Amino acid sequence: MQLRRGEFERIRTVLAEVDPDEPLTAREIHDLLDERGETLDSPHRVATVLGRRAEGEVEVIRDRPYRYRVLDDTAN
Repeated sequence: MQLRRGEFERIRTVLAEVDPDEPLTAREIHDLLDERGETLDSPHRVATVLGRRAEGEVEVIRDRPYRYRVLDDTAN
């Protein structure tokens, strides 16, 4: 299954604007996207998009619930 074009970039942009201090759950990210008119289908979709970027661009904190931090691409 291929990621829909731009989903990760939309998440990255919204999180850069919000600049959260702590990692967020997929539901929290989904709500932030929705507030800014950048809605994805569901929190599950957010988790899927971020999970597929977990090797380098996203830190996944495997707790209950999982939390995600999009890594700053300028740090590399």
